[in-house]
Amino acid sequence: MTYVKWTLIIVFWLLVAMVLHYTLPQHDIVRITDTYEKRVDPGENRWFWAQADVGTDGTLPSRDVFFIQTRLENGNVMVYRNEDTGWGWPPYFKFDTSNLQAEATDMRSTPDNPQWVALKHYGWRNEFMTVFPNAISVRPVEGPDVRIIPWTTIVVLVLLLAVFWALRVRWLRFRERRIDPALERTGDRLDAGSDRVKGWFGK
Repeated sequence: MTYVKWTLIIVFWLLVAMVLHYTLPQHDIVRITDTYEKRVDPGENRWFWAQADVGTDGTLPSRDVFFIQTRLENGNVMVYRNEDTGWGWPPYFKFDTSNLQAEATDMRSTPDNPQWVALKHYGWRNEFMTVFPNAISVRPVEGPDVRIIPWTTIVVLVLLLAVFWALRVRWLRFRERRIDPALERTGDRLDAGSDRVKGWFGK
């Protein structure tokens, strides 16, 4: 039983960590190589696509999506989608997809004359499932060695930790005051009943 308990606990916290890692913002220092628009027909990976842009018909099976092609300092390619999040999840309230695409297009550069940018995004890149992280914002930086402190992620994690700690303290107090005494009373009654049964059989 102990193994089952710890397995469930570990699986739960792994799921929480995955949700946070997917949802919380991250920063990549990249060089934008190209921007384009492509017709997308979400299929089995529809959970990893945002909703249709605000003001468009969200019932259509396919839609046009902006993409931003980049290269990291090590030469690896990274492609981002550029979609509105609107009022949905995750709560970035992003409505400026077209403006962001225009900014990204204006920041394109070549290997001979690179312009490095900090691209803020959330999500994962999975080539097998055709999943792309969603770009949130882009701004120029001095070079590829710039360090970005993820203040938003730090604040969210601290707040979540504080909420979890507060709930845990209240749960422990509730269990100490209500559940443990009830279990003790139940155990005492069971012991008393067992003693009476033993007494009957002894007679």
